[in-house]
Amino acid sequence: MMGAILYWILPVLSGISWALTLFVLFIYWLAKCRPRYASMDPTQSIPYISDVGATSLKAFFITGCCLTTVFHILTLVSEIWLRYTGRLTKNTSLGQRVLVWFSLLFATNGSAGLILLSVFDTLRYHRLHNTFLALFIAGFILSAIFTCWEYQRLGMHFREQPILRFSFWLKLIFILISLGLVVAFATQGLRREFNTAAILEWVIALFFSLYLFSFVIDLFLGLKPERRKSDGSSAPLETDMHREMIMS
Repeated sequence: MMGAILYWILPVLSGISWALTLFVLFIYWLAKCRPRYASMDPTQSIPYISDVGATSLKAFFITGCCLTTVFHILTLVSEIWLRYTGRLTKNTSLGQRVLVWFSLLFATNGSAGLILLSVFDTLRYHRLHNTFLALFIAGFILSAIFTCWEYQRLGMHFREQPILRFSFWLKLIFILISLGLVVAFATQGLRREFNTAAILEWVIALFFSLYLFSFVIDLFLGLKPERRKSDGSSAPLETDMHREMIMS
């Protein structure tokens, strides 16, 4: 039964998959006494995520990227389905539906970029790797922009639902901070300040996990109260009239 599915678990699994991948890669580098990998610049002492991912942990890195993206795409598809069936606030115009599908399209592109950059590692396929890195970053930022735009329009139409405005502002903050971090990351890379760029990349990646987790708000708190009850979570409060009917 569709109503019994805990849709909000999907963004949790996506966020955990990505955060766990980062954690294992970082701990592995520390446990190996902070080695300088072959893919690193001679002046570099802090590795990029992909420097660690190109080692014996490559299979793990690929798996983590695949799980992250699959669960995130399922999250977006679930949101589309829940809006279509009325479990979430329905889109009220063709423009809103277009924004939803653009968000899914660019998230799919970003997901493909993330998977491919893990397969074509920075050690053996440096140029291809950087191309897919750009696809990953651009895809998810554009996806976030269209999602944010959708929530802005929904929030204007359903002003009585503060969760829509909260989600809009949360995603807008993500977009603005991400853009600033990405610009700083690219600038430091061009200046050959690789250690600073590597630190920024780890920060961006951690911030990305928070973005993935943010969809829990949309798929759980955004559900209508009666739907949250059917999903096995907290039930809505009874009205006074309902209580009187029960007592009588």
